[in-house]
Amino acid sequence: MNIHEYQAKQIFAKYGVPTPRGIIANTPEEALINAKELGGNIWVVKAQIHAGGRGLGGGVKLARSLDEVKTLASEIIGMTLVTHQTGPEGKLVQKVYIEEGADIKDELYLGVVLDRAKEMPIIMASTEGGMEIEKVAHDTPEKIIKVAVDPAIGFQGFHGRELVFGLGITNPDEQKKLINFASKLYKVYMDNDAEMIEINPLIKTGSGDFLALDGKMGFDDSALGRHPDIEAMRDLSEEDPDEREASQYGLSYVSLDGEIGCMVNGAGLAMGTMDTINYMGGTPANFLDVGGKANAETVAKGFEIILKNPNVKAIFVNIFGGIVRCDRIANGILEATNLVDVHVPVIVRLDGTNATEAIEILRNANIPNIIPAIDLADGAAKAVKAAKGEK
Repeated sequence: MNIHEYQAKQIFAKYGVPTPRGIIANTPEEALINAKELGGNIWVVKAQIHAGGRGLGGGVKLARSLDEVKTLASEIIGMTLVTHQTGPEGKLVQKVYIEEGADIKDELYLGVVLDRAKEMPIIMASTEGGMEIEKVAHDTPEKIIKVAVDPAIGFQGFHGRELVFGLGITNPDEQKKLINFASKLYKVYMDNDAEMIEINPLIKTGSGDFLALDGKMGFDDSALGRHPDIEAMRDLSEEDPDEREASQYGLSYVSLDGEIGCMVNGAGLAMGTMDTINYMGGTPANFLDVGGKANAETVAKGFEIILKNPNVKAIFVNIFGGIVRCDRIANGILEATNLVDVHVPVIVRLDGTNATEAIEILRNANIPNIIPAIDLADGAAKAVKAAKGEK
């Protein structure tokens, strides 16, 4: 689950992570009121969407008068903001964050993510703040400092020293401030079961203080039960409606841009299925894990969600019957075709418990667009042919 910048900064405030003052606004009129409340003579109007690159897309603007705050807010609220992270369809901006201006002397990057290879969180930092970190990692990877923190010992002074020395910060007072900042950020990450925290840019002010000028946070969905306050921050309007609908039925769904719909049980098998489709010359239209307790209702809902994508030209059902018997899945597929208009070829590979019986059930059903497959490779090959309109 992701949250907005203003929500991330609310969490930062609880841990003493310094940020500029700001107030959220849903209308241009609220934006004007908020700017007056903040005071000063310069403000930043920030679009609030779950995506980075807002500034490059025109979603972050500097206002030098109260009239300009209202004008910019009216331009940004209601716009479809397209960034490198939203895709070409963009995201509708429904609110803006009005933030006080800041004295920016330098811009850095600071983040905390999970390194799955090291099996521990790493703190990432760079002198290239304000830039796309993906581009920095690709073009100049040597400019990214990575400090792994073993959760068994937590953030220690030597972690902080590695960060400040890597960033070239030599002033002792500034070193102390940044180490303290990073220590608090690590605590935010660990306490809240975060998957990712990103501050880009982290600014150094003229007085040598460090402020989180931006804030991006993502959380482990499986841990939200421990954090009802964070779950309450969920903005459903920012999430893919099909993915949201799928989750209500216990399905894990992610839309992709291919032509072959995938319905699989188990995340690992789903990834392997998509890889095999690619290897065979096709492109997967989605990731869909129906879980270990697939039944007619969940299979029907899976078909319904997959077929909402007009690009889907074939569906590959790849189920391993371990917890659930294959013959039940076969009957579920037949039942699902009565509940949903499945108008594209459906290639079915079932393996595991009662797989032989399941294949017979599908063959005896005599439904032309259901095509049994022998194994994963056979199923993927047939799905690719069907998507291309080949027999």
